[in-house]
Formats: sequence, C-alpha cells, structure tokens
Amino acid sequence: MAGPVTRESGGVTMSNSQIVSTTTDKVRALSASLKDGLLVGKRYVDLLNELVETNEPQDLLSATEELVNLNLTNAFVKFPQHYQPADYYLLFMSRMLKLNAINGVAISQHNHALQANIQPLEEGLTFKFEPANEHAGAFFADQRHHEPLFYIDLENRLLNFSNQALVDFFIVKQVNNYNDLDLEEALAPLISFAKLLKDRLDFRIDLGMLSTSNQTVFGLQKPDLDMAVIDKLFIDTTETDYFLMSLPQNNGAQLNLDRGIKLQLGFDPEDYSQQWGFRVLDENERSSFFGILLHYPIVRNWYLKNRAALAIQTTHFAPRAQVKEEAPLEDA
Repeated sequence: MAGPVTRESGGVTMSNSQIVSTTTDKVRALSASLKDGLLVGKRYVDLLNELVETNEPQDLLSATEELVNLNLTNAFVKFPQHYQPADYYLLFMSRMLKLNAINGVAISQHNHALQANIQPLEEGLTFKFEPANEHAGAFFADQRHHEPLFYIDLENRLLNFSNQALVDFFIVKQVNNYNDLDLEEALAPLISFAKLLKDRLDFRIDLGMLSTSNQTVFGLQKPDLDMAVIDKLFIDTTETDYFLMSLPQNNGAQLNLDRGIKLQLGFDPEDYSQQWGFRVLDENERSSFFGILLHYPIVRNWYLKNRAALAIQTTHFAPRAQVKEEAPLEDA
C-alpha cells in the first residue's frame, strides 16, 4: 500500500494531512475573527440605537459609556465611517436635555463629526467635546479658542466647571460681543445639564463660580491679599449707588449692590489659614459670582484689572492619579 504523500516547502517536508490541518486552522481563525468583528458591529449598532431611542437616563448613560470605550479595530471587519468618543458625549448631552425639554443646544454634523451650537451665540461658534488626555473623561470646549468650559467623567460620575475657562471665554472674549442677558441664556443649558446629571444620575458636580448658594465661598488662588486691591474698588465705586463697607471684624469688605445683593471679599477670622475668598449673598439665591461679573461692569473691570490677585481656585474631582499637574494652579 502506498504511504502518505509528502511535499517539500522551504526545505520542510509536510504531509497532505498536515497541510490540510494548517489550512483548516487558518480558515477557522479567519472565521472566528470575522465573527468577532461582526459581533462588535452588531453591538455597536445596538448601542447607537439605545443612545438615540431610550428614554431612561440610566440606560442612556450606560450606552454612552460603553460606546466611548468600545474598540472597533478589527483586522478583517472594517468600519470606515463611525462616530468618535467626542460625538457620543455630545449625543448624551443632547438627549439628556431633550428628555427634559431643555432647549438652547442644537446638534449638527460636519465632516463626519458632530458639533453643537448654543443659542443665542453666533452660528459659526461651535462646541465639541475634546479628549482630556490622561483624565478619564472629556472637556466641553468651543472650537475657536478651545476653552474647556467643563470636564465630564462618565465612569466616576462627575462634572465640574472651569472657573478660568468661564472667565476667559464669556467675560474676556464674549462680553463685548453680546449683552449680559444673551450670555446668561447661553450658559443656562450647560448649568441645566450639570444639574440633571446630579438629580437623575447621582453625579457629583461643581458649578464653580456659577453656584448661587449663599454658603459657597470662592477661595482665592493666592493665600493672602494686598489691601490696596480693595482700596481700588472703593475708589471705583465712590461715584456710584453701590456702597463698600468693612466687614464687622475688619476681615474684609462688602459691596452692597442693587436688589439686595451683596458681594463679600474676606476671610474667616476663626480660620487659622485666613484664606481670602469671595461670597455672594442674595436672599433669593439667584445670583452667582459669575453673574456679578457679567451684570456689573464696575465689578467686572475691577476684577479683570486685578485678576492676578483675585483669581479664584477651581475644584478638581478627578482622581489624583488622573489629574494633570499644572503650574501655576488653574485660576479664574
């Protein structure tokens, strides 16, 4: 009886059975890779449908988080057109706002990427989410100056506004292009989005200088303050209806504005650190420190002229291992 047929390939002798076995393994591996790629594709479609169709905030968050982390790379199944993580964040934000009947943010597509317009800002001023480098989440930033207005982290459920970016974008760059009410309107959906995440999805949020709580103290970046800075405010307000007075324990000053709103700049005399900070007192708790800068030009101009001394700190909720070290500290 004849023995098995053998062949030589590159100096290596192989039997027909070995060739068949090797070919079968390759076909099986290809089949498995194709199956894995197709399964990823099906999961991708299911998640996209979930993102645009679900009315449940928790399902919306879960779909977005999975899409952000989904790896579509496959050697045998290609997805030539698909959205990027920045787009999923934007869809998530848009859906959360629409589910709660909050207007002001419109999503459109440009060059296969999503972008947002915020009313009543000009149409050419668009916004996107941008990667946060070693942070786990993303920054929501305008695409002209790339000011990161807020940071969002879906995995750790947190969102915090950047005081520095809020001042740089709205107060420095836009205040001469729009009136104060228009800028306030533009900020409204962003604040609403943050509050929705807190109320509906248990996010930790830091509104920064957008907070209207009377209990919020906005600590200065620098530990002390030259009293000459307060003297400048006194000079600026001498011919106005606003009254600047010393705090009871000579631990700062209070500017009495209209509608019963008071702006304090001082420190707690019982606190050993004597950290200086701003505090807004409003019986209705509708006024924020940002709002004071926005609505009162005399305070805004004084703040900007003395910003090196008056810049306030920004709170970072991101885990320390993920926070990018910066020098100097982020200010406002």
